[in-house]
Amino acid sequence: MSTVKEYQLFINGEWKKSSSGETINVVCPATEEIVATVQNGTPEEAIEALKVAEKAQKEWRKLPARTRGEYLYKLADEIDAESDRLAKLLVKEQGKLLKVAKMEVAVTASFIRYAAEGARRIEGDIIPSDNPNEQIWIQKIPRGVVVAITAWNFPLALAGRKLGPALVAGNTVVIKPTSETPLATLELGDLANKVGIPAGVINILTGPGRAMGNALVESPITKMVTMTGSTPVGQQIARNAAQNLTHVQLELGGKAPFIVFEDADIDAAVESALHSRFDNCGQVCTCNERMYVHEGIYDEFMDKFIAKVKELKVGDPMLEETDMGPKVNASELKNMEHLVAVSLEEGATLATGGKRPEGTQFEKGFWFEPTVLTNVTQKMTIVHEESFGPILPVLKFKTFDEVIDYANDCDYGLAAMVFTNDISTIMKCNEELEFGEIYVNRGHGEQHQGFHNGYKLSGSGGEDGKYGFEQYLEKKTFYVRHKA
Repeated sequence: MSTVKEYQLFINGEWKKSSSGETINVVCPATEEIVATVQNGTPEEAIEALKVAEKAQKEWRKLPARTRGEYLYKLADEIDAESDRLAKLLVKEQGKLLKVAKMEVAVTASFIRYAAEGARRIEGDIIPSDNPNEQIWIQKIPRGVVVAITAWNFPLALAGRKLGPALVAGNTVVIKPTSETPLATLELGDLANKVGIPAGVINILTGPGRAMGNALVESPITKMVTMTGSTPVGQQIARNAAQNLTHVQLELGGKAPFIVFEDADIDAAVESALHSRFDNCGQVCTCNERMYVHEGIYDEFMDKFIAKVKELKVGDPMLEETDMGPKVNASELKNMEHLVAVSLEEGATLATGGKRPEGTQFEKGFWFEPTVLTNVTQKMTIVHEESFGPILPVLKFKTFDEVIDYANDCDYGLAAMVFTNDISTIMKCNEELEFGEIYVNRGHGEQHQGFHNGYKLSGSGGEDGKYGFEQYLEKKTFYVRHKA
C-alpha cells in the first residue's frame, strides 16, 4: 500500500479533488523520492474559489478588525503547536535545513501575529474642507478578494506574510503555492478550520501557473494580486492583471551586492558574507549574489573567506551539523552547472566548489558545492544574472565611485549589503545605492516592522510594516456637509 499522502484543493473550508483527475508529484530534493501528491487544479476551480472568497468577504469585512485579529492569533498559536511537524514537512518538500525550517515556521506565526497586532491601527483621516460646514473623511477599507502567489524558497513564511495583513484588513484570500513546495501551505487549511476561521475566508489551490494562475489573476473578482517569485513571472502577472486594473504587489528577483570597504571589520564581514550567500543553499532573494572587496584588504579577506567556505558541510538537511542542503530541483541544479561553465569560459577562476559533491550519498538529489569564483570582471554573465544558488562571484574595487557604479549596474534593486565603519561612507551609500533595502555591517534579513521593497525589476508595492499593510487597503473619501 502506498504511503504517499494525496493533498486536495482547499475551497470553502473543505477538501476536494480536482475535476481534472490529475495529480502532481512533490519530490524531496535530497533523495528524489515522492513525498506527496497534490491536485492539478483547473481554471474552473480557480474561479470557484474566487467566487467563494467573494461571498465570504461580504461578512468577513463586517467583523471588527480586532475580531479578525483574534482569529489570526489563534491561527498563529496552532502553527506554533505544529512546529515540529511543519518543519519536517518543509525539509522534505524544499530541502532546507531542519534548523532553518523551524525558523521558517516560527517566522510564519510571527508574521501573522504582527499583522493581528495592527487590527487597532487601521486609521483614516479627517481633513478640513474649503467649503463651510463640511469635512472630508478618508476611510481605509478592504480591497476584496486577494490572490496570494508564493515562491518555493520559503513557502510557508511567504504565505503567512501575505495572509496576515490581507485578513486583518478585511479581505479574503486565495493562496496559490508553487507545485514544488505546496505541502506546508496546504496544511494551513486544516489549521484554519480548527480555529474557526469562517469557510471561504482562506482558500488554497494547487495547479499549473499558466492555466490556474492566469485564471486567478485575470478574473474581475480578484481585487489584488500579491506575488513573490521570479521577475519574468511577475511581469506576466502585471500584464494579465492590467486588463481589470487589478492592484498588483510584486516581490521579484534580486542580485544583491555585498560591498566590503577597506576600513571594515574583516572577520565580521567574512562571517556575514558566508551566511548571506550560502544560507538556504543560496535560495534567498536578498542573498549576497556578487561580492565587491576593496583591493587593500582583498587578499586577507579572501584567505579567511575561502577557508570558511571549504569548511561548510553539505549533506542531510535533517542533521544538526549540516550547513547546506540541496537545490530545490533538477532544473535549478542544471542552471548552477551552466552558470559555472559560462563563467569559466568568460575567464573567471574557480576558487572552490563548482560541481556536485562526491560520495554515494549525493548520487540522488540535487546537490551542488558551495562555489566561489575569482578573477571576475563586471561584464561577466554571473555578475548580472541572478543565480539563486550557492555560487558567488568576487570582484576587487579601488574607489567608492567605482564600486557604486558596479553595484548599480544591475537590472535588479532589491537589497545591498555594506561593511564600513565610516559614517560618511554609510551616508553616501544611502544616497547613491539604488536598492530598496540596504544592510549596514550585517547580512541580509528583513524585520516585520520594516519595509521589504524592491526597485527596478525587483518588484513594486513592497511588503511588511505599516507601508506594506497599506497595500491591502483601499481608500474611500466622503465629503460630508452638515448644518451649522
